[in-house]
Amino acid sequence: MSNSASFTPDRILGLGFGFFAAKAVITAIDFDLFSLLARKPLTATALRAVLQLRAERGSLDFFDGLVSLRLLERNGDGPEALYRPSAEADRYLNKASEHYIGGALIMAGNRLYGFWDHLGEALRSGEAQSEAKQNKRPLFDEIFSNPAKLREFAAAMSGLSRHNFTAFSAKFPFQNYRRHVDCGCSTGLLSKLVAERYPHLQCVAFDLPQVAEIAREQIASWGLAGRIEVAGGSFLSDPLPKGDLITMGQILHDWNLQDKKRIVKAAYDALEPGGAFVVMENLIDDPRRDNTFGFMMSLNMLVEFGEAFDYTFAEFQTWGREAGFKRFELIPVHGPCSAAVAHK
Repeated sequence: MSNSASFTPDRILGLGFGFFAAKAVITAIDFDLFSLLARKPLTATALRAVLQLRAERGSLDFFDGLVSLRLLERNGDGPEALYRPSAEADRYLNKASEHYIGGALIMAGNRLYGFWDHLGEALRSGEAQSEAKQNKRPLFDEIFSNPAKLREFAAAMSGLSRHNFTAFSAKFPFQNYRRHVDCGCSTGLLSKLVAERYPHLQCVAFDLPQVAEIAREQIASWGLAGRIEVAGGSFLSDPLPKGDLITMGQILHDWNLQDKKRIVKAAYDALEPGGAFVVMENLIDDPRRDNTFGFMMSLNMLVEFGEAFDYTFAEFQTWGREAGFKRFELIPVHGPCSAAVAHK
């Protein structure tokens, strides 16, 4: 056992005040600071003028705080010092980059930050604290009824998933399959990555009709309209498109236990014999000790939906066996994300 006298409060204070840095980063993205500086390095004085920031000292602390977070680099000292994005920020927080993930963080700041203020109430009541609570209807109904909010949500989910999808498309043996159906496709990003890498594969992007329209637009803009079929429907009420490979990225955790089992069974029924069903999630480790992000995402499902939750590979296997799947494997994808595979 560790000697408690050797501890300092630094780690706990860092956790408790972590929202300071989070809000600083999200505010910088909201200002589009990284895209601005990627076009031309600027001094603090010039940045204040462009961004119309009146707090002189506060702005300087803001910029240099981002330097300390390694999201900005500063060449020189004093009023003539120039700021530019770090290589990491330029890749992921510059809107001109194909790897941009800022949309997901903007959504977190606009939506999730306020909802998480009510985590205690979510734990006490077991009820959602999102738009579902405010407007007394299911969250997805609320999001999908607003075209602008739907497009923001779809773009955010694609940005958040891009790195995982890229890693997965390189790791998984797509060459062994003929027809790939991505359910809950959002903008169709996974279908795009797979279609480009595996020209032999028939690809189907499946989502609710209003989301499928966004996917259709995106797929056409990528020049892949002839390679990827887009289908509209609900995986809760409609039969899934047939294939020998069905994937779901960050989908299954959105639902309660009953709906999770219904979705797994729908995938089993749509698969050809010998086919595979793959879910990509921030799967909680089976001993439930290590994947912090998986636990936090599961709490986010509680805050957003009420009964929804993230899960372990062992739980996925239980639901899969109930549906009829016989063999399972776990593929680490990247960081906290893994792919759970069920073979028919």
